[in-house]
Amino acid sequence: MNEPEVRGFHTSDLRKPTLKKVNVWPGTGRRSSSSRASFSCPRVFLCLSLFCWIGSLLGHPQCLDYGPPFQPPFHLEFCSAYENFGCCDRERDNSIAAKYRQILDYIDPRGHQLCGTYIKDILCQECSPYAAHLYDAENPRTPLRNLPGLCFDYCSEFHFNCHSAISLLTSDKHIQECCEMNKTRFCNLLRLHDEDYCFPNVLRNTALNHNLGSVVEDRRGCLQLCLTEVANGLRNPVLMLHANDHTHRMFVAEQVGVIWVYLPDGSRLEEPFLDIKSIVLATPWIGDERGFLGMAFHPNYKKNGKFYIYYSYMDKKQVEKIRISELKVLASDANKADPHSERNLLELEEPAANHNGGQVLFGVDGYLYLFIGDGGKAGDPFGKFGNAQNKSVLLGKVLRIDVDGRSPDGKPYRIPPDNPFVSDPKARPEVYAYGVRNMWRCAVDRGDPVTKKGRGRIFCGDVGQNRFEEVDIIVKGGNYGWRAKEGFECYDTKLCQNSSLGKEEASCRMKRQETGKSGTGFQFGHLNLKLLFFLHFHLGELYFMSTSYPSAYAPHGSLYKFVDPARLVTKDVFNVKFLCNHHTFSNYHGRQNSKYF
Repeated sequence: MNEPEVRGFHTSDLRKPTLKKVNVWPGTGRRSSSSRASFSCPRVFLCLSLFCWIGSLLGHPQCLDYGPPFQPPFHLEFCSAYENFGCCDRERDNSIAAKYRQILDYIDPRGHQLCGTYIKDILCQECSPYAAHLYDAENPRTPLRNLPGLCFDYCSEFHFNCHSAISLLTSDKHIQECCEMNKTRFCNLLRLHDEDYCFPNVLRNTALNHNLGSVVEDRRGCLQLCLTEVANGLRNPVLMLHANDHTHRMFVAEQVGVIWVYLPDGSRLEEPFLDIKSIVLATPWIGDERGFLGMAFHPNYKKNGKFYIYYSYMDKKQVEKIRISELKVLASDANKADPHSERNLLELEEPAANHNGGQVLFGVDGYLYLFIGDGGKAGDPFGKFGNAQNKSVLLGKVLRIDVDGRSPDGKPYRIPPDNPFVSDPKARPEVYAYGVRNMWRCAVDRGDPVTKKGRGRIFCGDVGQNRFEEVDIIVKGGNYGWRAKEGFECYDTKLCQNSSLGKEEASCRMKRQETGKSGTGFQFGHLNLKLLFFLHFHLGELYFMSTSYPSAYAPHGSLYKFVDPARLVTKDVFNVKFLCNHHTFSNYHGRQNSKYF
């Protein structure tokens, strides 16, 4: 798990205080028993089909790094109450245990017996699935608490028995000076506005913790999920991603060519990260596929500030093209790209206005993968076999390039030496896979968190012609069949009968019958998604983007986040409606690997 880097106190920050050993009890007193909770986070396969619509959710489980709680892959030796579901991995658990031992070095044996449990409970709240709430981390604009929110009765017991340990638990001079001898002031400082979430009440509240970390299913095996709206008023949002720089910002791109920055508290910066709508070719026509289509941050973005974009534009001769470029962030402002830093990597002429592809992403090998559509129109009518089957053109392909080098022939990128067709004189060396129609969105599998099995696989959704959509696993040198085949079925009979164009069975291809409708008829409570057009999904925590009017200039797009209703505050959920709609997902819950089909 990434360490929280935004702000505040962490166990790794401990420096031994220059204090003598102290007695930490004022006399006799009750010893608090450690509060424990049993959490469950099984690995399950889910049928994603029951939904509810939640407009505003408060106090849902969240870690200090703004991520969701998870099931630690290894046993926690110290904060074992949270080894089934919480916010600490083994490394963090060991760090908390080290701090506990350092504190006890300054307490005599009688104090160990009286206060050890209190101290352990307080330290381990960093591992609580409600850690962000306990430490006021949910709102980055408020200062992070040095100590977690404690219920008043529990706090009073702790102060009565162990008030001399306060200076060992926190480096906050204000708390040390004002509160070591003043129980009321101390406990008021640690009091939370919502008593349901103070420790230890938060672990005893069955309404909060019922099925926490598990999945709620009905008798048909359909998973109950809720949606919360994260952002709205967007103009055809096409992607959302983060820079992996530990800032927890979300970058949301609109089809017109504007990228916005959203902060962890959900607010949007007034000025965009990038605005190139004057360059991007986009129109107000409903369903126009051109525009700003893709973006990827360099794996080393935190140091080099580089990112890559993919968009439609029209050159001076009125020729429509696809352009893939490199840009840099401004050295003076981490929330602003430098529009003058654009370095063109690749330009492709588009013979038609549709099938522009658009995904760009970095594989675990550090190379940039580009997913290029077949050039448009219907049936890939270009040339004898179509663009997708012609390895001498880049349309209808998955390309793989090294953006950290240059080619001897002057190209602003290098060809990876193990690309599958580098020695084929009839093929472009950039080609990694072919037979692609219009791969719109793809994702890299993070793999099993323990075994790493599956790590690095690339899943792509390819848009069908009339009957079948498909999801493919991209393999080196793979032929995904188009236009010979649509899904597993023959599309061009003559090409389909050619044995040299066999379908890549190793691609784990899946297909479904095309409905012929752009909108999918889900019902989210009172929100009717029959009017919505699904534009993008984002992995990890699961988000999706949609719009009720698919025009690049219409501000009707929204960003939603999937939330497990088992993690919600029951009192915040009203008039919840469900509808089963049988779309299959598989999901390793929490921090573990998540996939969707």
